[in-house]
Amino acid sequence: MSLTLKQAEAAIQAAQQKAQELGVKMNIAVVDAGANVTAFARMDGAWLGSLDISIKKAKTARFFDMNTGEIGKLSQPGGPLYNIEHSNNGLISFPGGIPIRNKSDEIIGAIGVSGDTVENDHTVAEAGIQAIQ
Repeated sequence: MSLTLKQAEAAIQAAQQKAQELGVKMNIAVVDAGANVTAFARMDGAWLGSLDISIKKAKTARFFDMNTGEIGKLSQPGGPLYNIEHSNNGLISFPGGIPIRNKSDEIIGAIGVSGDTVENDHTVAEAGIQAIQ
C-alpha cells in the first residue's frame, strides 16, 4: 500500500498551517512508497535553494526508512554511514525528513520540509505526519 494523493495533500496542508503558526516560509514535499514526489508546495517567499532540499529530505527518509536527523547522526566522521550523503544523487542528512507510516505501521511514503532552522523543519514535517496518522 502506498500513500494516496488525498493523504499527501492533507500532509501538505497541515505542514503549511504549522509553518504559518511559526511564522516561517517552507518548501514541503511528500513522496510515496517508491520515493516519487506525490505532492509539493513552495510557500510564498520560501527559499529557492530549499526546494531541492525538501524533496531530497523526503526521498532520503523513504530510501532508509528513518528520520533524516538520525541518518545525520550515523553519517558523522568515523560513523558507520560516513559520506552516505554522496550516494543516490545526493541525500540530506539533517532533520526535516520523516517516513510516513500507516495504521499497520507500514511505511507508505515520507515528508520533507526545508526553509528555516532544522528544528522548525522537523516540527513542520511532524505536523504533516500527524495529519495522516
